[in-house]
Amino acid sequence: MARIFLLAQRNSDHLPSWVKRRVREVMGGSITIDLDSIEDWSRPLLQGPNIDPLSWPKPQYDEAGPIAIGPHRLDDKATDIRCLLATESLDAGGMDEVVGFLARGLPKFGFRVAVLHTPTDRLSPPGRLGRLLRDEGVEVVDLEKENCETWIRNWAPDVLSVHGAPEWVLEAAVACSVPTIETLHGMHNQFNVAASEVAGRREKLTGLVSVSEMVRQQYLSIDDKCDPETIVTIPNGIIAQHQQRIPRQDARRLLGLGDEYLFVSLSRHCVQKNTYGLASAFSEVAEAVPGAHLLISGRPDDIAYAGQVARLKGKMRHGARLHLRDHTPHPGVLLSAADGFVLDSFFEGWALSSMESLTAGVPVIMSDVGGAREQLAGRPDWGLLVSNPLGNPLRVDWESMTAARFRRQSNQEELAAAMISFTRDNTWDLSGRSIKSRAAERFDGDLCLRRHAFVLKTAAAGQLIDLGDL
Repeated sequence: MARIFLLAQRNSDHLPSWVKRRVREVMGGSITIDLDSIEDWSRPLLQGPNIDPLSWPKPQYDEAGPIAIGPHRLDDKATDIRCLLATESLDAGGMDEVVGFLARGLPKFGFRVAVLHTPTDRLSPPGRLGRLLRDEGVEVVDLEKENCETWIRNWAPDVLSVHGAPEWVLEAAVACSVPTIETLHGMHNQFNVAASEVAGRREKLTGLVSVSEMVRQQYLSIDDKCDPETIVTIPNGIIAQHQQRIPRQDARRLLGLGDEYLFVSLSRHCVQKNTYGLASAFSEVAEAVPGAHLLISGRPDDIAYAGQVARLKGKMRHGARLHLRDHTPHPGVLLSAADGFVLDSFFEGWALSSMESLTAGVPVIMSDVGGAREQLAGRPDWGLLVSNPLGNPLRVDWESMTAARFRRQSNQEELAAAMISFTRDNTWDLSGRSIKSRAAERFDGDLCLRRHAFVLKTAAAGQLIDLGDL
Protein backbone atom coordinates (compact mmCIF):
# COMPACT_ATOMS: atom_id res chain seq x y z
CA MET A 1 0.00 0.00 0.00
CA ALA A 2 2.87 2.38 0.80
CA ARG A 3 4.45 1.70 -2.61
CA ILE A 4 1.12 2.49 -4.31
CA PHE A 5 0.89 5.72 -2.34
CA LEU A 6 4.42 6.77 -3.36
CA LEU A 7 3.70 5.94 -7.00
CA ALA A 8 0.51 8.01 -6.91
CA GLN A 9 2.40 10.90 -5.30
CA ARG A 10 5.10 10.93 -7.98
CA ASN A 11 2.48 11.01 -10.72
CA SER A 12 0.02 13.35 -9.05
CA ASP A 13 0.52 16.05 -11.69
CA HIS A 14 -1.63 13.99 -14.05
CA LEU A 15 -4.56 13.70 -11.62
CA PRO A 16 -7.51 16.11 -11.32
CA SER A 17 -7.47 18.28 -8.18
CA TRP A 18 -10.48 16.55 -6.66
CA VAL A 19 -8.79 13.15 -7.06
CA LYS A 20 -5.60 14.40 -5.38
CA ARG A 21 -7.63 15.76 -2.44
CA ARG A 22 -9.50 12.49 -2.09
CA VAL A 23 -6.29 10.45 -2.15
CA ARG A 24 -4.82 12.59 0.63
CA GLU A 25 -8.00 12.26 2.71
CA VAL A 26 -8.29 8.49 2.33
CA MET A 27 -4.64 7.47 2.37
CA GLY A 28 -2.77 10.25 4.11
CA GLY A 29 -3.87 9.35 7.62
CA SER A 30 -3.57 5.60 7.26
CA ILE A 31 -0.33 5.07 5.33
CA THR A 32 2.93 4.87 7.27
CA ILE A 33 5.92 5.14 4.96
CA ASP A 34 8.80 2.78 5.67
CA LEU A 35 11.55 5.11 6.91
CA ASP A 36 14.22 2.57 7.70
CA SER A 37 16.55 4.53 5.41
CA ILE A 38 16.06 7.72 7.47
CA GLU A 39 18.27 6.49 10.26
CA ASP A 40 18.82 7.75 13.76
CA TRP A 41 22.30 8.50 15.11
CA SER A 42 22.89 5.27 17.01
CA ARG A 43 25.72 4.23 14.69
CA PRO A 44 28.43 5.84 12.53
CA LEU A 45 27.99 6.57 8.82
CA LEU A 46 30.39 3.83 7.77
CA GLN A 47 30.54 0.44 9.42
CA GLY A 48 33.56 -1.77 9.86
CA PRO A 49 35.09 -4.36 12.20
CA ASN A 50 36.97 -1.74 14.20
CA ILE A 51 34.22 0.90 14.36
CA ASP A 52 32.75 1.63 17.79
CA PRO A 53 29.07 2.58 18.31
CA LEU A 54 28.56 6.30 17.83
CA SER A 55 28.90 8.31 21.03
CA TRP A 56 28.71 12.09 20.76
CA PRO A 57 31.43 14.06 22.56
CA LYS A 58 30.52 16.51 25.27
CA PRO A 59 30.18 20.06 23.90
CA GLN A 60 33.16 22.36 24.37
CA TYR A 61 30.69 25.15 25.14
CA ASP A 62 27.42 25.46 27.04
CA GLU A 63 24.89 24.84 24.27
CA ALA A 64 22.04 26.14 26.37
CA GLY A 65 24.01 28.90 28.03
CA PRO A 66 23.85 32.67 27.63
CA ILE A 67 25.10 34.37 24.48
CA ALA A 68 28.13 36.58 24.96
CA ILE A 69 27.71 39.81 23.00
CA GLY A 70 29.67 43.01 22.81
CA PRO A 71 28.76 46.62 23.68
CA HIS A 72 25.67 48.08 22.05
CA ARG A 73 24.56 51.57 21.05
CA LEU A 74 21.08 51.58 22.53
CA ASP A 75 20.21 53.98 25.31
CA ASP A 76 21.40 52.31 28.50
CA LYS A 77 18.37 53.75 30.32
CA ALA A 78 15.95 51.94 27.99
CA THR A 79 15.50 48.92 30.23
CA ASP A 80 12.61 46.56 30.81
CA ILE A 81 11.03 46.85 27.38
CA ARG A 82 8.48 44.04 27.44
CA CYS A 83 8.68 42.02 24.24
CA LEU A 84 6.68 38.97 23.22
CA LEU A 85 8.16 36.69 20.57
CA ALA A 86 5.32 34.81 18.84
CA THR A 87 6.02 31.78 16.67
CA GLU A 88 4.20 28.76 15.27
CA SER A 89 7.15 26.43 15.83
CA LEU A 90 9.81 25.84 18.49
CA ASP A 91 11.69 22.82 17.27
CA ALA A 92 14.59 22.47 14.81
CA GLY A 93 13.93 24.83 11.89
CA GLY A 94 15.91 27.91 10.96
CA MET A 95 13.09 30.26 11.95
CA ASP A 96 12.85 28.48 15.29
CA GLU A 97 16.57 28.99 15.87
CA VAL A 98 16.26 32.73 15.18
CA VAL A 99 13.46 32.97 17.76
CA GLY A 100 15.75 31.24 20.27
CA PHE A 101 18.60 33.56 19.27
CA LEU A 102 16.43 36.63 19.99
CA ALA A 103 14.98 35.20 23.20
CA ARG A 104 18.49 34.65 24.56
CA GLY A 105 20.04 37.84 23.17
CA LEU A 106 17.44 40.61 23.58
CA PRO A 107 17.65 40.69 27.41
CA LYS A 108 21.21 41.99 27.01
CA PHE A 109 19.64 45.06 25.39
CA GLY A 110 17.20 45.87 28.15
CA PHE A 111 14.29 43.66 27.09
CA ARG A 112 12.15 41.39 29.19
CA VAL A 113 11.20 38.54 26.86
CA ALA A 114 8.55 35.84 26.77
CA VAL A 115 7.95 33.39 23.92
CA LEU A 116 4.44 32.61 22.72
CA HIS A 117 4.13 29.21 21.07
CA THR A 118 1.06 29.56 18.84
CA PRO A 119 0.93 26.54 16.51
CA THR A 120 -1.64 26.31 13.74
CA ASP A 121 -2.15 22.72 14.90
CA ARG A 122 -3.44 22.75 18.48
CA LEU A 123 -1.95 19.31 19.09
CA SER A 124 1.64 20.45 18.43
CA PRO A 125 3.57 20.98 21.69
CA PRO A 126 6.85 22.91 21.78
CA GLY A 127 9.66 20.82 20.37
CA ARG A 128 13.38 20.58 21.11
CA LEU A 129 14.01 24.34 21.18
CA GLY A 130 10.97 25.07 23.31
CA ARG A 131 12.15 22.59 25.92
CA LEU A 132 15.67 24.04 25.85
CA LEU A 133 14.42 27.60 26.35
CA ARG A 134 12.27 26.54 29.29
CA ASP A 135 15.24 24.75 30.85
CA GLU A 136 17.21 27.99 30.49
CA GLY A 137 14.54 29.93 32.36
CA VAL A 138 12.89 31.64 29.39
CA GLU A 139 9.13 32.04 29.79
CA VAL A 140 7.51 29.89 27.06
CA VAL A 141 3.71 29.87 26.88
CA ASP A 142 1.40 27.71 24.75
CA LEU A 143 -1.54 29.77 23.51
CA GLU A 144 -4.63 29.04 21.48
CA LYS A 145 -6.88 31.51 19.73
CA GLU A 146 -9.43 31.55 22.54
CA ASN A 147 -7.02 32.64 25.27
CA CYS A 148 -4.49 34.66 23.27
CA GLU A 149 -5.98 38.13 23.67
CA THR A 150 -6.56 37.76 27.41
CA TRP A 151 -3.02 36.50 28.02
CA ILE A 152 -1.43 39.32 25.99
CA ARG A 153 -3.55 41.94 27.74
CA ASN A 154 -2.52 40.61 31.16
CA TRP A 155 1.19 40.38 30.28
CA ALA A 156 1.03 43.96 28.89
CA PRO A 157 3.86 43.90 26.33
CA ASP A 158 5.35 47.02 24.80
CA VAL A 159 5.94 45.29 21.46
CA LEU A 160 5.22 41.99 19.72
CA SER A 161 7.77 40.29 17.45
CA VAL A 162 6.03 37.78 15.13
CA HIS A 163 7.78 34.86 13.43
CA GLY A 164 5.31 32.85 11.36
CA ALA A 165 2.47 33.00 13.92
CA PRO A 166 -1.15 32.65 12.76
CA GLU A 167 -3.17 35.78 12.03
CA TRP A 168 -5.27 35.51 15.19
CA VAL A 169 -2.13 36.49 17.14
CA LEU A 170 -1.96 39.73 15.14
CA GLU A 171 -5.67 40.31 15.74
CA ALA A 172 -5.16 39.90 19.48
CA ALA A 173 -2.27 42.38 19.41
CA VAL A 174 -4.44 44.93 17.56
CA ALA A 175 -7.21 44.48 20.13
CA CYS A 176 -4.66 45.13 22.88
CA SER A 177 -3.08 48.11 21.02
CA VAL A 178 0.34 46.44 20.96
CA PRO A 179 2.67 47.49 18.09
CA THR A 180 3.71 44.45 16.08
CA ILE A 181 6.77 43.75 13.93
CA GLU A 182 6.67 40.66 11.70
CA THR A 183 9.92 39.08 10.53
CA LEU A 184 9.70 37.41 7.11
CA HIS A 185 11.91 34.30 7.25
CA GLY A 186 10.75 33.16 3.82
CA MET A 187 7.65 33.37 1.71
CA HIS A 188 6.19 29.94 2.51
CA ASN A 189 3.16 31.48 4.28
CA GLN A 190 2.50 33.86 1.37
CA PHE A 191 2.98 31.48 -1.57
CA ASN A 192 -0.25 31.04 -3.55
CA VAL A 193 -2.11 33.38 -1.20
CA ALA A 194 -4.25 36.19 -2.63
CA ALA A 195 -2.59 39.61 -2.57
CA SER A 196 -5.58 40.99 -0.68
CA GLU A 197 -5.03 38.47 2.13
CA VAL A 198 -1.32 39.33 2.36
CA ALA A 199 -2.14 43.05 2.43
CA GLY A 200 -4.83 42.46 5.06
CA ARG A 201 -2.28 40.82 7.34
CA ARG A 202 0.19 43.65 6.76
CA GLU A 203 -2.40 46.26 7.79
CA LYS A 204 -2.36 44.77 11.30
CA LEU A 205 1.40 45.38 11.58
CA THR A 206 3.55 48.30 12.62
CA GLY A 207 6.35 47.17 10.32
CA LEU A 208 8.02 44.30 8.50
CA VAL A 209 11.55 42.91 8.75
CA SER A 210 12.94 40.80 5.92
CA VAL A 211 15.93 38.52 6.47
CA SER A 212 17.23 38.99 2.91
CA GLU A 213 16.79 41.21 -0.12
CA MET A 214 15.34 38.33 -2.15
CA VAL A 215 12.62 37.73 0.43
CA ARG A 216 11.88 41.47 0.35
CA GLN A 217 11.51 41.36 -3.44
CA GLN A 218 9.34 38.23 -3.26
CA TYR A 219 7.05 39.91 -0.77
CA LEU A 220 6.72 43.12 -2.79
CA SER A 221 5.89 41.10 -5.92
CA ILE A 222 2.85 39.72 -4.06
CA ASP A 223 1.80 42.75 -1.99
CA ASP A 224 2.29 45.39 -4.68
CA LYS A 225 0.47 48.05 -2.59
CA CYS A 226 3.09 47.84 0.15
CA ASP A 227 5.45 50.82 0.52
CA PRO A 228 8.96 49.36 -0.02
CA GLU A 229 10.32 51.75 2.60
CA THR A 230 8.30 50.01 5.32
CA ILE A 231 10.25 46.75 4.96
CA VAL A 232 13.59 46.74 6.78
CA THR A 233 16.15 44.10 5.83
CA ILE A 234 18.11 42.53 8.71
CA PRO A 235 20.25 39.56 7.60
CA ASN A 236 20.44 36.68 10.03
CA GLY A 237 23.59 36.35 12.09
CA ILE A 238 25.19 33.77 14.32
CA ILE A 239 27.46 33.74 17.35
CA ALA A 240 30.40 31.83 15.86
CA GLN A 241 32.08 31.06 19.18
CA HIS A 242 28.89 29.35 20.32
CA GLN A 243 29.31 26.47 17.87
CA GLN A 244 30.53 23.09 19.02
CA ARG A 245 33.97 22.30 17.64
CA ILE A 246 36.09 19.17 17.88
CA PRO A 247 39.26 18.28 15.97
CA ARG A 248 38.59 17.11 12.42
CA GLN A 249 40.32 13.78 12.89
CA ASP A 250 38.19 13.04 15.96
CA ALA A 251 34.97 13.93 14.16
CA ARG A 252 35.80 11.73 11.19
CA ARG A 253 36.84 8.84 13.38
CA LEU A 254 33.55 9.15 15.29
CA LEU A 255 31.60 8.89 12.01
CA GLY A 256 33.69 5.98 10.76
CA LEU A 257 35.32 7.98 7.96
CA GLY A 258 38.76 7.53 6.46
CA ASP A 259 39.84 9.44 3.36
CA GLU A 260 36.35 9.66 1.83
CA TYR A 261 35.10 13.05 0.59
CA LEU A 262 32.08 13.99 2.71
CA PHE A 263 29.42 16.45 1.61
CA VAL A 264 27.07 17.49 4.41
CA SER A 265 23.61 18.98 3.98
CA LEU A 266 21.89 20.06 7.19
CA SER A 267 18.39 19.95 5.72
CA ARG A 268 15.00 18.91 6.96
CA HIS A 269 13.49 16.15 4.80
CA CYS A 270 10.79 18.18 3.04
CA VAL A 271 9.93 19.67 -0.35
CA GLN A 272 11.37 23.11 0.46
CA LYS A 273 14.86 21.70 1.01
CA ASN A 274 14.61 19.69 -2.24
CA THR A 275 16.51 16.71 -0.87
CA TYR A 276 15.14 14.56 -3.70
CA GLY A 277 16.76 16.89 -6.25
CA LEU A 278 20.01 16.90 -4.27
CA ALA A 279 20.04 13.10 -4.06
CA SER A 280 19.41 12.90 -7.81
CA ALA A 281 22.38 15.16 -8.52
CA PHE A 282 24.55 13.18 -6.11
CA SER A 283 23.86 9.99 -8.07
CA GLU A 284 25.87 11.59 -10.91
CA VAL A 285 28.60 12.71 -8.50
CA ALA A 286 28.89 9.22 -7.03
CA GLU A 287 29.39 7.76 -10.51
CA ALA A 288 32.22 10.20 -11.24
CA VAL A 289 33.93 10.26 -7.82
CA PRO A 290 34.36 6.85 -6.14
CA GLY A 291 35.15 8.32 -2.72
CA ALA A 292 32.29 10.83 -2.55
CA HIS A 293 29.65 10.53 0.19
CA LEU A 294 26.63 12.73 0.91
CA LEU A 295 25.05 13.05 4.35
CA ILE A 296 21.60 14.67 4.57
CA SER A 297 20.76 15.24 8.23
CA GLY A 298 17.51 16.77 9.40
CA ARG A 299 14.08 16.20 10.82
CA PRO A 300 11.74 14.25 8.47
CA ASP A 301 8.98 16.86 8.32
CA ASP A 302 7.20 15.34 5.31
CA ILE A 303 7.00 11.58 5.83
CA ALA A 304 5.78 10.77 2.31
CA TYR A 305 8.43 12.99 0.71
CA ALA A 306 11.15 11.45 2.88
CA GLY A 307 9.91 8.06 1.69
CA GLN A 308 10.45 9.12 -1.92
CA VAL A 309 14.06 10.09 -1.18
CA ALA A 310 14.62 6.77 0.60
CA ARG A 311 13.14 4.95 -2.39
CA LEU A 312 15.47 6.84 -4.75
CA LYS A 313 18.44 5.89 -2.56
CA GLY A 314 17.41 2.24 -2.85
CA LYS A 315 17.40 2.48 -6.66
CA MET A 316 20.75 4.28 -6.93
CA ARG A 317 23.77 2.26 -8.05
CA HIS A 318 25.83 3.86 -5.28
CA GLY A 319 23.02 4.39 -2.79
CA ALA A 320 25.21 3.14 0.06
CA ARG A 321 27.15 6.40 -0.18
CA LEU A 322 24.01 8.50 0.35
CA HIS A 323 23.32 8.76 4.09
CA LEU A 324 19.86 9.87 5.20
CA ARG A 325 19.85 10.70 8.89
CA ASP A 326 17.54 12.35 11.40
CA HIS A 327 18.21 15.70 13.07
CA THR A 328 21.19 15.92 15.41
CA PRO A 329 21.79 18.51 18.15
CA HIS A 330 25.51 18.26 17.27
CA PRO A 331 25.77 19.92 13.81
CA GLY A 332 29.21 21.28 14.68
CA VAL A 333 30.58 17.74 14.88
CA LEU A 334 29.26 16.98 11.39
CA LEU A 335 30.80 20.20 10.05
CA SER A 336 34.11 19.34 11.72
CA ALA A 337 34.11 16.14 9.68
CA ALA A 338 32.84 17.67 6.43
CA ASP A 339 34.83 18.51 3.31
CA GLY A 340 32.03 20.48 1.68
CA PHE A 341 28.51 21.68 2.42
CA VAL A 342 25.65 21.68 -0.08
CA LEU A 343 22.13 23.13 -0.03
CA ASP A 344 19.82 22.77 -3.05
CA SER A 345 16.66 24.37 -1.67
CA PHE A 346 13.79 25.71 -3.74
CA PHE A 347 13.64 28.70 -1.38
CA GLU A 348 15.16 30.03 1.82
CA GLY A 349 14.88 33.25 3.76
CA TRP A 350 18.51 33.36 4.86
CA ALA A 351 19.92 29.92 5.64
CA LEU A 352 21.60 29.49 9.00
CA SER A 353 23.26 26.17 8.17
CA SER A 354 25.36 27.64 5.35
CA MET A 355 26.59 30.40 7.67
CA GLU A 356 27.47 27.80 10.29
CA SER A 357 29.40 25.89 7.65
CA LEU A 358 31.42 28.89 6.56
CA THR A 359 32.26 29.91 10.12
CA ALA A 360 33.43 26.31 10.61
CA GLY A 361 35.74 26.74 7.60
CA VAL A 362 33.73 24.49 5.28
CA PRO A 363 33.14 25.82 1.72
CA VAL A 364 29.54 25.73 0.51
CA ILE A 365 27.52 25.10 -2.62
CA MET A 366 24.13 26.84 -2.57
CA SER A 367 21.24 27.17 -4.95
CA ASP A 368 20.10 30.72 -5.72
CA VAL A 369 17.77 31.36 -2.79
CA GLY A 370 17.29 34.11 -0.23
CA GLY A 371 20.59 35.16 1.32
CA ALA A 372 22.76 32.97 -0.92
CA ARG A 373 24.09 35.82 -3.04
CA GLU A 374 24.85 37.95 0.02
CA GLN A 375 26.59 35.12 1.85
CA LEU A 376 28.93 34.35 -1.03
CA ALA A 377 29.26 37.87 -2.47
CA GLY A 378 32.84 38.93 -3.14
CA ARG A 379 34.31 35.70 -1.76
CA PRO A 380 34.82 33.21 -4.61
CA ASP A 381 36.97 31.10 -2.30
CA TRP A 382 33.97 30.51 0.00
CA GLY A 383 32.00 28.38 -2.42
CA LEU A 384 29.81 28.24 -5.49
CA LEU A 385 26.36 29.62 -6.25
CA VAL A 386 24.31 27.46 -8.64
CA SER A 387 20.99 28.21 -10.27
CA ASN A 388 17.72 27.76 -8.45
CA PRO A 389 16.16 24.32 -9.13
CA LEU A 390 13.29 26.16 -10.86
CA GLY A 391 15.47 28.66 -12.71
CA ASN A 392 13.99 31.98 -11.58
CA PRO A 393 13.85 32.09 -7.75
CA LEU A 394 11.22 34.83 -7.81
CA ARG A 395 8.75 32.45 -9.47
CA VAL A 396 8.95 29.77 -6.80
CA ASP A 397 5.67 28.87 -5.10
CA TRP A 398 4.02 25.71 -3.78
CA GLU A 399 2.51 24.80 -7.14
CA SER A 400 5.77 25.12 -9.08
CA MET A 401 7.71 23.21 -6.40
CA THR A 402 5.14 20.44 -6.31
CA ALA A 403 5.28 20.06 -10.08
CA ALA A 404 9.11 19.91 -10.13
CA ARG A 405 9.87 17.96 -6.95
CA PHE A 406 10.39 14.52 -8.59
CA ARG A 407 11.48 15.64 -12.05
CA ARG A 408 14.98 16.23 -13.35
CA GLN A 409 15.52 19.85 -12.40
CA SER A 410 17.10 22.54 -14.53
CA ASN A 411 20.12 22.96 -12.23
CA GLN A 412 20.96 19.26 -11.79
CA GLU A 413 23.88 19.20 -14.23
CA GLU A 414 25.28 22.46 -12.81
CA LEU A 415 24.92 21.22 -9.24
CA ALA A 416 26.60 17.88 -9.96
CA ALA A 417 29.46 19.67 -11.73
CA ALA A 418 29.95 22.00 -8.74
CA MET A 419 30.08 19.07 -6.32
CA ILE A 420 32.57 17.22 -8.53
CA SER A 421 34.75 20.34 -8.70
CA PHE A 422 34.88 20.44 -4.89
CA THR A 423 36.28 16.91 -4.81
CA ARG A 424 38.96 17.60 -7.45
CA ASP A 425 40.04 21.21 -7.04
CA ASN A 426 42.71 21.80 -4.40
CA THR A 427 41.46 25.37 -4.02
CA TRP A 428 38.63 24.14 -1.83
CA ASP A 429 40.98 22.05 0.28
CA LEU A 430 43.00 25.14 1.14
CA SER A 431 40.23 27.71 1.47
CA GLY A 432 39.00 26.61 4.90
CA ARG A 433 42.01 28.14 6.58
CA SER A 434 40.94 31.63 5.50
CA ILE A 435 37.15 31.30 5.74
CA LYS A 436 36.50 31.05 9.47
CA SER A 437 37.43 34.48 10.83
CA ARG A 438 36.14 36.44 7.85
CA ALA A 439 32.84 34.58 7.86
CA ALA A 440 32.42 35.29 11.57
CA GLU A 441 32.88 38.99 10.82
CA ARG A 442 30.42 38.99 7.91
CA PHE A 443 27.71 37.12 9.85
CA ASP A 444 28.18 39.05 13.10
CA GLY A 445 25.47 37.86 15.48
CA ASP A 446 25.99 40.87 17.75
CA LEU A 447 25.13 43.23 14.88
CA CYS A 448 22.03 41.21 14.01
CA LEU A 449 20.82 41.39 17.62
CA ARG A 450 21.48 45.13 17.86
CA ARG A 451 19.45 45.74 14.70
CA HIS A 452 16.48 43.70 15.89
CA ALA A 453 16.65 45.39 19.30
CA PHE A 454 16.68 48.82 17.65
CA VAL A 455 13.65 48.04 15.46
CA LEU A 456 11.63 46.64 18.36
CA LYS A 457 12.58 49.53 20.68
CA THR A 458 11.63 52.05 18.00
CA ALA A 459 8.28 50.37 17.34
CA ALA A 460 7.53 50.25 21.07
CA ALA A 461 8.17 54.00 21.23
CA GLY A 462 5.81 54.65 18.31
CA GLN A 463 8.58 56.08 16.13
CA LEU A 464 9.41 55.57 12.46
CA ILE A 465 11.93 52.77 11.85
CA ASP A 466 15.09 53.63 9.96
CA LEU A 467 18.15 51.40 10.32
CA GLY A 468 20.24 54.32 9.16
CA ASP A 469 19.87 55.66 12.68
CA LEU A 470 21.59 52.62 14.16
